[in-house]
This record gives sequence, structure tokens and C-alpha cells, in this order.
Amino acid sequence: MSQPLLQVKNLHTMFPTESGEVRAVNGINFSLERGKVLGIVGESGSGKSVTAYSILRILDNPGRITQGEILFEETDITKLPRNQMRQIRGSKISIIFQDPMTSLNPVYTVGNQLMEAIRLHTSRNRQQAQERALEMLELVGVNEPKKRLKQYPYQLSGGMRQRVMIAMALACEPDILIADEPTTALDVTIQAQILELMQELKNKLGMAIIMITHDLGVIAEMCDEIIVMYAGRVCERGTADEIFYNPRHEYTKGLLRSIPKMTTTKERLTPIGGSPVDLLNMPKGCAFAARCDRAMKICLTEQPEEIEINPDHRAACWVNVKEGALAQGGQNNG
Repeated sequence: MSQPLLQVKNLHTMFPTESGEVRAVNGINFSLERGKVLGIVGESGSGKSVTAYSILRILDNPGRITQGEILFEETDITKLPRNQMRQIRGSKISIIFQDPMTSLNPVYTVGNQLMEAIRLHTSRNRQQAQERALEMLELVGVNEPKKRLKQYPYQLSGGMRQRVMIAMALACEPDILIADEPTTALDVTIQAQILELMQELKNKLGMAIIMITHDLGVIAEMCDEIIVMYAGRVCERGTADEIFYNPRHEYTKGLLRSIPKMTTTKERLTPIGGSPVDLLNMPKGCAFAARCDRAMKICLTEQPEEIEINPDHRAACWVNVKEGALAQGGQNNG
């Protein structure tokens, strides 16, 4: 079996504040192989974006990685000096930021911003960078690319700006593309086009993708593996089929219940009750216990470990331990 392209091991990221430490990421682990798509799902505040920014080491001050390793091609990039890390960003690992409306600089043309990224991370001269920028706009399906190079972001639609952001992220042919909520604020038609485009580019360029979203429906057909995060921890991981058809964490089940179904038009959506956990005052036990209908005493006092449901599926939920013990007891009695 080949070595994973990226390995995140026991990653902890925190933000010191006057009120205490905000522990945004609390010991997560995952790996990513070449050509694969990993989905990271969870509601706002679950630690998805902080995980991405930790990988690229672009955390807002005073955020910092306090523990763990991030191995890119077996090199721990948490220990690299800034100049070496700058060489990896863009050329080896790129990111599409959440909001294309604000990620592009309004006072520079699209061409200027694309060319800047290309010249910063490659040895191309100005003419070659312009040719590459034009090539990338054509690749991501922007119509009239020569005209777009001279335009400002406000002159483009939301979908067009998102395509420009994708072109900028892919201009240096990275090994890993991190897409942080790439379809936010886009209508469903444009969403589908952007996801299809990313899938095509993955197949064409052979890169790996980390897709970060709060919407399980967005990544149903794209991902080889899905990680569900809550309060900075991984609560469930598995293949798309396992997560969608055999969810084994109560939080995952809640997320799935909140997705509209095309087969029913009158059925009410079931929201997850309560509020997200306070990251300044993390509970001793399962972070989701206060919002869980099936919470037990042990859920309030002890943090559950990830338990193997099958080789393609793991979940950190005490309910699985209880059900497993009951099943085992039934077999023994039989």
C-alpha cells in the first residue's frame, strides 16, 4: 500500500483569549491518498476551517498548533520555517476560501490577481504568467477569458468569481486542493456545475481534494471518505455509503434528518435541538451529549473513543458500545 500524501496526527489547535483557551481542534487524525476526495462535514464552529488553516499554517493570530503532526509527503510541515512553508502553499497545497465575494481583491483585475499567484509560486515571467492565467480561465469554463482578465471582481457573477478562485488555486497544479465551503451563496444550478468541475479537474490533474462543508448533500457523490466533526473532534468517519445509509453517531443522524428529501414535499425537517458546545468550557464527556436524545450517564463523564463498526466505518459514540454489548450478550445467551 502506498504512503498517504497527507497525514494529520493528533492535531490540536487553540486560540488564547482573555476568557480562556478556545480549543478549536482537539486531537483529530486522518490521512489522504493521491487522487482521493475527503469530505469534512459539520455545523459552524465544529473546527472544519480551522483544520484547513492549520494544514496551511495560515491561522489568524493568536491561533496556534499546540500538539500533533501534519505530514505532507512524510515531512512534518508544522516544523518547517516560514520560507519553506510559503513554497508549499499554492504550489503543493492550495485552498479555495469560503466566500468568493470577499476573497478576491476588488481594486485589482482578475488577470492581475491570477498572474500574481502564478508568478509568486513559479518561475514564469509576466508573459508566461498571462498565458497561464488565460489557460486556467479556459480550463474552469469561464467564457470570454481574454475579456475577463481585464475585468474587476464586481463585474463578474458569483459563480464566475468562484470559478476564478478555483483557477487561482489550481494555477500551479497543486497536489492537494482544499475547498472550504466552495458552493456557499451559490444557487443549486451553479453548485452542481462547480462540483462537477472540481470532479473533472481532479480526474484530469490527478490531485487529491479535501472538501469542507456543513452540507452532507453537497458531497454525497464526490467523496471517497467522509469525516463528521463536532466541537473540534471526529465523531464519525467512513465511506459515503456507510455515512449515509448506516450512520452510527447521533450527531450524524441529526445532520441527515435535516437534509430535505426529494421524495417528500410535506415532511417537516427535524432540526438538531440545543446549541453548539461552548469551546471555552468543554464538557468532560461526549461534547454532543447535551443535545443528544439517547445520552446516557457515561456520555456526560467520559469521552468516547472511535470504535470500528466495520473496516470502512468508525464512530465515537457510547451508544455503539452499549448496543455491541447487548448484541454480544444475546449471542452468549443463545
